[in-house]
Amino acid sequence: MGGKQDENKAYGKPAKYDPSFRGPIKNRGCTDVICCVLFLVFILGYIAVGLIAWVYGDPRQVLYPKNSTGAYCGIGENKDKPYLLYFNIFSCILNTNIITAIQSSLQCPTPQVCVSSCPEAPWAVESSQHSLTVGEVYYKQNRSYCLPGVPQNMTVMESLHQEVCPSFLLPSSPALGRCFPSTDTDFTLPEFQWINNTTISQGVSGLLDSINARDITVKIFEDFARSWYWILVALAVALVLSLLFILLLRLVAGPLVLVLILGVLAVLAYGIYHCWEQYQMLRDKGASISQLGFTTNLSAYQSVQETWLAALIVLAVIEGILLLLLIFLRQRIRIAITLLEEASKAVGHMMSTMFYPLVTFVLLVICIAYWATTALYLATSGQPQYVYWVYNVTTPGCEKAPVNESCDPLAQPANASCPGLMCVFQGYSSTGLVQRSLFNLQIYGVLGLFWTLNWVLALGQCVLAGAFASFYWAFHKPRDIPTFPLSSAFIRTLRYHTGSLAFGSLILTLVQIARIILEYIDHKLRGAQNSVARCIMCCFKCCLWCLEKFIKFLNRNAYIMIAIYGKNFCVSAKNAFMLLMRNVIRVVVLDKVTDLLLFFGKLLVVGGVGVLSFFFFSGRIQGLEKDFKNPQLNYYWLPIMTSIVGAYVIASGFFSVFSMCVDTLFLCFLEDLERNDGSVDRPYYMPTSLLKILGKKNEALPGNKKRKK
Repeated sequence: MGGKQDENKAYGKPAKYDPSFRGPIKNRGCTDVICCVLFLVFILGYIAVGLIAWVYGDPRQVLYPKNSTGAYCGIGENKDKPYLLYFNIFSCILNTNIITAIQSSLQCPTPQVCVSSCPEAPWAVESSQHSLTVGEVYYKQNRSYCLPGVPQNMTVMESLHQEVCPSFLLPSSPALGRCFPSTDTDFTLPEFQWINNTTISQGVSGLLDSINARDITVKIFEDFARSWYWILVALAVALVLSLLFILLLRLVAGPLVLVLILGVLAVLAYGIYHCWEQYQMLRDKGASISQLGFTTNLSAYQSVQETWLAALIVLAVIEGILLLLLIFLRQRIRIAITLLEEASKAVGHMMSTMFYPLVTFVLLVICIAYWATTALYLATSGQPQYVYWVYNVTTPGCEKAPVNESCDPLAQPANASCPGLMCVFQGYSSTGLVQRSLFNLQIYGVLGLFWTLNWVLALGQCVLAGAFASFYWAFHKPRDIPTFPLSSAFIRTLRYHTGSLAFGSLILTLVQIARIILEYIDHKLRGAQNSVARCIMCCFKCCLWCLEKFIKFLNRNAYIMIAIYGKNFCVSAKNAFMLLMRNVIRVVVLDKVTDLLLFFGKLLVVGGVGVLSFFFFSGRIQGLEKDFKNPQLNYYWLPIMTSIVGAYVIASGFFSVFSMCVDTLFLCFLEDLERNDGSVDRPYYMPTSLLKILGKKNEALPGNKKRKK
């Protein structure tokens, strides 16, 4: 008796009977008001950061191409010239890397000009045209590709020397607002030295060999354009399979769980047999670890008998433990199966809950889009800075060129005697209050991203918990279920518990931020760490990972208690934790059975969609009519992978609702056992199937007798 009293004292006292309790209480007040105010103030600050970014930022630096004078193509004075032409696109590949190119808005050290259309035919300046004027060679021949303001009476030789007109043109196609050489056009050009004794033809060949990204990108877009409606069909199949799996659980939950458990035991049994077979074979050969000795080649241990003997012992122990658990925990497994069936009934009575993940998805997209837009505007705040640049400072006339000095892209080069001297984009100025605080504002934005995302997820969990709790605590089902349980729970949660959700999501956010900082430190110091430091860092990372998992588990159950009783976060988390600890064995059994079942469901949905997509898009299904024939694709694996990922997302969304339903009904079931005793005044709310498993009965059965008020 003393031990039982100590246990109850350690994990709190069981819930007491409350005659006025009828499920989620309606008369409740606001919880965690201070945290609610803090969250609202933070959101206002987050909005202010967005406004500051909108005022000072200029996303056109990234969204629109920009010519050598700093003017944007496609807007303003260049409204009719949306494309950017590089005079020498090979310098973009040879003198920059892709990361630098993206950060500098795809700028590269070559003159660039806005054009109305990309060149369609190959052309190069011939030696006989050097003495002609720019107007004769370029403007009169519809080659208006020189920099703005170049006089028509300038000689071609002088224009090439100053690099204000292109020396050659390649047949190009627009991509990302820029003219890139076409890969599907056959052409020949006169031999023309452009750099380091390399001809244009060789340069084009090398360019296409080294960067085939555009061709691949075009093919990918073509595949999506040809198969997008079939991908939607595959996602619709995933949706139907997910719904059918959940709705059929009420009929096949017991047999399905039994098959899965027997399957696990069968796999372990086969593993034991295989290990014994390998051990016996190696034992007869006399292959022992004493002959092998110590080695760092782990694969070598497969050829010794001790390895298979150890694996056999481990698998046999696991098999034995599972068999003992099945024998001694069979009643709790039956309870878990019955709760799964009851959860399927709850979802069937409230089908709107299955589509609530769409609301969560939309809110998550809004949060991510707002953060991405704000980060983009902040990254482009400040005035763009330009510096002088030349490809080779040893070129005659460039010895005294003002390289890396500030310049105005609208002005002429300071040293006209240096061929190739140009004013290129370097970055954005860091002067000004906003620019000096740019790092802090970006950190604020990242914190806002994580906090809002976790709050949206918490909102979904609390809303679903309120809806499913109203199902369990309805004495006569489905007659006593509220008319609009989901919308009522949504309004109730937003009105009273925004602060509690913000409190729980803030704790989780801080742990996630700490994990990110730790990963960043580990990445930066990886090369300088010794074995001891790496071990300590790994321990810290493991501890934070475990802490995050525990907080997610605690928050999830706290939100269920908040949805039912309307208390603040700390009290709800404490009550939920104590209730679970008083029933820890049931918690573990239900959690593992649910995980096993949902894993099988995801495997069924994703695997089914993946197999169907593979056979369809690869053309292995014969005899289809013309309207249902697979499209001709460059990469048939692309829509297959898209369908598989989409099916996994859909299955995860639906099964997350089912998992939340199971957890909610389980907590309600534990509360029901502690609150009630089955008498007329205190009848159980659990279904008859659970009463039979527990060997209990109601004196006032739902549907037979009217419950005493």
